[in-house]
Amino acid sequence: MSEKQTFSISDLSQEFDVTTRSIRFYEDQGLLKPTRRGQTRIFTTKDRVRLKLILRGKRMGFSLAETKELFDLWDETLTGNEKQLLKMLEILSARREQLEQQKNDIAQAEMEMDTAEARCREALAELQEEKEEQGLSTNFEGAVVSR
Repeated sequence: MSEKQTFSISDLSQEFDVTTRSIRFYEDQGLLKPTRRGQTRIFTTKDRVRLKLILRGKRMGFSLAETKELFDLWDETLTGNEKQLLKMLEILSARREQLEQQKNDIAQAEMEMDTAEARCREALAELQEEKEEQGLSTNFEGAVVSR
């Protein structure tokens, strides 16, 4: 049995779990180039591979413009070229730097949250100690009662 050579928009939508609207958007951006039979879009295996690469690039943080640039470089020759590979390495390096910065930002935010939480707990413990010293306590509903 031979592998399928053409796909409908709904075939690709289901396979990659994306909306048909997204696929039409990628077409509008020049990333996919299906042929048409009347109003029906006919996608090739090349379009299928490109959609897979668009979604992979999206997960790695590539912009659609970057993805299109890589596709355009590939389309310049039959098998791609050095320019495409160098551009891909440049984009990957930039994404890696961006992810490292985000990791550092997250670590900093976590440290600040830990500090704020510790201060709140200390302040709460001090307040509770003061209440106990004054002979007041709180019941389980938070109401202040005398002892």
